[in-house]
Amino acid sequence: MRYRELGQSGISASIIGLGGWGIGGWFWGGTDRREAGAAIQCALDKGVNFIDTAPLYGFGVSEQIIGKAVAGHRDEVILATKCGLIWHEQKGDFFFNANDRTMTRSDHDRSVFKYLEPDSIRRELEKSLKHLGTDYIDLYQTNWPDMTTPIEDTMATLLDLKQQGKIRAIGVCNVTRAQLVTYAGIGPVDAVQVKYSMIDHEPERDLMPYSHTSGISVLAYSPLSRGLLTGKIDGDRKFGDGDGRWQQPRYSMENRRRALAMLKEIEPVAREIELTLAQLVLAWTIAQPGVTHALVGMRGPSQAVENAQAAQVFLAAEQMSRIDQAIHHWANEIE
Repeated sequence: MRYRELGQSGISASIIGLGGWGIGGWFWGGTDRREAGAAIQCALDKGVNFIDTAPLYGFGVSEQIIGKAVAGHRDEVILATKCGLIWHEQKGDFFFNANDRTMTRSDHDRSVFKYLEPDSIRRELEKSLKHLGTDYIDLYQTNWPDMTTPIEDTMATLLDLKQQGKIRAIGVCNVTRAQLVTYAGIGPVDAVQVKYSMIDHEPERDLMPYSHTSGISVLAYSPLSRGLLTGKIDGDRKFGDGDGRWQQPRYSMENRRRALAMLKEIEPVAREIELTLAQLVLAWTIAQPGVTHALVGMRGPSQAVENAQAAQVFLAAEQMSRIDQAIHHWANEIE
């Protein structure tokens, strides 16, 4: 495993991190707690020390599973979680409705709001500390921007929590470059989490270059596009009950066909260096300028082993060029 510092925090985190959305079950068709715990332990055994989660992932389930899995190993693990998405009260910016399985169009399920008001952040942190079985969070992140709360108020709260020792580093997720600049102008931001993959290039325009020159780590989430770039989701794939991917255009039959066509073009590179397609995609992701860490879902031990091994791969310039040619050909075709 390889490790890189999170910003200028002094915290060394594995370049492949475990993304905790899937093991929470919500939007993924449920979870097997025993299998999820085994995946976490397997990832730790392979050198993955970086685990990222959020209260929304299973409405607390992901944090609880992770807390139980790392009990007794807390000092060996870099725990990251988030604040700013609430469903216990209706304040801030409305985001979406949801039930325990997926997003809904009903008005009778949970309503999720973006809310980064200081007292709300403090309440969220206390709940996360309890779920994770710890008295501090290594990297505490804002989940989504909240337009009803000034960034100055949110950042002041995070800096105070850092001063208290309840969090060690500050991160932000899903922000624009301008929002990131505002956060960083108030105090140290050590990481920004962005949706980035072979078919999601938006952060390359301005956010990643700014982060790179400012010493802010870039955490790429959904580098496998929630399974679409593994080669395992073909036209025959049926998404199970509660698996929210069927709701999204990205996973339409036509997009699946296009993704498989792109992967077929890069498959010879994977065969040459004896990698799975998922490993090749992760190796490409972590080799991108500005990307410091990739956060990947690991719902079982086999996925944990496969994903962790990608950290050891160094792609040659010629291999990167061949992969980039395929991406250039197909990426804009995948919606």
